[in-house]
Amino acid sequence: MRHSLVIAGLRYADQVARSGSIQKAARELHVAASAINRQILSLEDELGVPLFERLPRGMLLTASGEALIALARRWRQDERLLVAEIRRIQGIHQGHVSLAAMDSHATSILPTLVEELSMQRPLISLSVDVATPDDAETALLTGRADLAAIFNLAPRRELLVLWKSALPLGCVVVPGHPLARHQAVSFQEATAYPIALQSKAITIRRYLEAQYNWLFNEPRRYIETNSLQLVKQLALGGKHVIFTSELDVASELTDGRLVFIPIRDRGAEPQWISVAVDAARPPGPIVKLVAERLIAVLQGSLAAARTQGMRK
Repeated sequence: MRHSLVIAGLRYADQVARSGSIQKAARELHVAASAINRQILSLEDELGVPLFERLPRGMLLTASGEALIALARRWRQDERLLVAEIRRIQGIHQGHVSLAAMDSHATSILPTLVEELSMQRPLISLSVDVATPDDAETALLTGRADLAAIFNLAPRRELLVLWKSALPLGCVVVPGHPLARHQAVSFQEATAYPIALQSKAITIRRYLEAQYNWLFNEPRRYIETNSLQLVKQLALGGKHVIFTSELDVASELTDGRLVFIPIRDRGAEPQWISVAVDAARPPGPIVKLVAERLIAVLQGSLAAARTQGMRK
């Protein structure tokens, strides 16, 4: 579609909110800064409220501005769904899908998903935002994402879960590690070795602190980071133990570089992976198609990791 159905003033204000200044927005949109400023002033005059605070270093949304931009982003999302539906009616599987996913997906399922879509559905474009579970949920609810794969998604009426799967909690080590010979281990046994922990931004860490706070009350040999990739590299180094699910390390389990050992402590609850959309906006055919491929890739990745695990 050559022209957006969303008025220029809203599109310009949205870009200013993202960029932080009119000058930056002008460069992004290839539009004169004066034109953007006129449109924003016109919106403010029509609504009778300021949408931005004009600060020395840029533009900051007011409360009224935040409400308007949230609406504008929903309209732009609805516009994409409309265009996808029109193309579906015309028999054209073409459109754009915004996906929010977890950090661990970046080196596991996402490359496979992108490759499959590019081969099977080359007219579908995909944007991927790697986010924390909390941010991915917010992205769905604010219209910044059409679809999300989220760890430990809490049930809520505003979200429609298309698929979910339990992920047993375990510790992960290299095949040559002393714990690798065990069929199951306790946290007490695992903490006899250096530990690599994910930071409190990750839900599995918050779960561990809530259920097993003694892990963090005594001096122990551990490193903490918000990077899952660093955590995995430390485990691959041979000395560190990490606490996570099979999906976080699916690629490394499948190729035999790491081993997953279930935690046997009483009350060690499984984690969950969910694929969800905003319940207020049922997914259109293009989002459904991407969701189906995402679910299939997740299922295949888990199956491959678990099959390798049974061979050890």
